[in-house]
Amino acid sequence: MNRYLKLVHLEVQRFRYVLFGLMALTLIIQSIAIVWTSRNEMSRIREHEAIRAYYAEHPYSFAFAVSNAYFWLAVPILISVVVLALYVFGIWYRDWFGRDTFAYRLLTLPTARRNVYLAKATAILLFVFSMVAFQLLAMPFYQWLFRLAVPADLREPASLAEAVRGSPVFELLIPTDFTQFLIYYGFGIIAVFIVFTAILLERSYRWRGIFYAIVYIAACLAAFFLPLLLPVMDGNHYLYRTEILAIMIGIAILILAASIALGFRLIARKITV
Repeated sequence: MNRYLKLVHLEVQRFRYVLFGLMALTLIIQSIAIVWTSRNEMSRIREHEAIRAYYAEHPYSFAFAVSNAYFWLAVPILISVVVLALYVFGIWYRDWFGRDTFAYRLLTLPTARRNVYLAKATAILLFVFSMVAFQLLAMPFYQWLFRLAVPADLREPASLAEAVRGSPVFELLIPTDFTQFLIYYGFGIIAVFIVFTAILLERSYRWRGIFYAIVYIAACLAAFFLPLLLPVMDGNHYLYRTEILAIMIGIAILILAASIALGFRLIARKITV
């Protein structure tokens, strides 16, 4: 366990500056978006009598400001998603294609190779949930900026949950329903392990491995989405949505177990240094 934690710490240290950069970018762009949108709306209120009359009856809320600033609030989130998605590949390939072929030293450490696999997966999950936690912690700060930009007589109190629901990106990133949260992030975790195993297939078999990796990913996707085709293939039987979802969750768990088991086998027996 101690060696596994040291490997996790190593992976976090190698990515920390990129992670802090993403957090800073998110905070700066989203803060500017909230302030600019709120002040722009206040300017419209001062310039148009009809808008002023409307807001006299329907005060401007933080949830409305989040909805208005939807695009610019989404931009840093999408950038972070793209960077983290690319790093799912980069966390492995930087070790092979870096200056010192770090992978060879990493795989000869006096610890089970599966710890390398698990440490990289843990690091990716830590990065993802760190960004989610940062977004949650930033919301009260954005609400404070909103209060500074909007006079008290023109604003309406709104909870952070209402603000999250005001943006489709926030609602996807931070689902207010716990079941949705488990489903979204559970499937995301499974996708990470599928990609990890596909990368190890490529690293184990090189050119043939590319074909094996593509076939493996395609097989996982086909197995996962098969329940959606069952009503089409057999028109005499009808499955309820909850039943289809339960079947998909069961298949997803099997795919996760198979991906981890195959990944352990590949990194322990197929990859040579």
